[in-house]
Amino acid sequence: MIPDMLNVSELYIYPVKSLGGVKIQQAMLTDRGFEHDRRWMLVDRDNVFLSQREMPRMSLLKIDMQPGGFDVYHAAKPAERFFIAYESNQTERSVVRVWNDQCIAVNAGNYADAWFSDMLSVQCRLVFMPDDVKRLVDQRYAHNHEITSFSDDYPLLMIGQASLDDLNSRLREPLSMERFRPNIVFTGGYPFQEDDITAFQINGIQFSCAKPCARCVVTNIDQQNGIKGKEPLKTLSTYRMQNNKVLFGQNLLYKGNGIVATGDIIERT
Repeated sequence: MIPDMLNVSELYIYPVKSLGGVKIQQAMLTDRGFEHDRRWMLVDRDNVFLSQREMPRMSLLKIDMQPGGFDVYHAAKPAERFFIAYESNQTERSVVRVWNDQCIAVNAGNYADAWFSDMLSVQCRLVFMPDDVKRLVDQRYAHNHEITSFSDDYPLLMIGQASLDDLNSRLREPLSMERFRPNIVFTGGYPFQEDDITAFQINGIQFSCAKPCARCVVTNIDQQNGIKGKEPLKTLSTYRMQNNKVLFGQNLLYKGNGIVATGDIIERT
């Protein structure tokens, strides 16, 4: 057992890449991360993914989970909602790009494209990753040809609450965990203990830390108003810089599937 017992305290999914996250009590671990996590994505007219890096206003599109799917709405227009079903009858496919990866995606349809284009004031399309598409994680760090969804690199990201507390003790205004878009948050232990954990298990599911997460300007975007500032990267760069990258959190790989829930114990293996 890891000294100072660690417990899963928060779980998040992000159904549409770079839109608002959803805090959940339990998650089903699938072959490519938590169920419904980043299975949808917005692309531009060249089929290249869109993100808050270039469009901070994407943070203003929020998600409410519903039976059979989820609602998307603009924070300033909460009544104007668009429902996205988990099961779709759309069949048209296209090749889309996520960083250096190209993969096949299912087009969500003209109505979805028009709604998102209107909300973001830019021409874009919504696409979905079907089960038969296998996007590999960075093979330099893979163990067994693991796959991921439309995430940046890896299927899961884990951060210790103590790490955020340490950062907030150095900031004038504390930040919430949503700035860092984790999937798993844990309590207990010491700041940045996730850096020192190489392997662990939750409910018998074996996890390993693939590599530290290099943070980008998205962490500087206030997820409530879409305004970009200088923090936390300015402060993190003073004590979390390594090889010219600011590190915060650990990218995870795993073997097996099952349920992960808040309150679960994290056990070292």
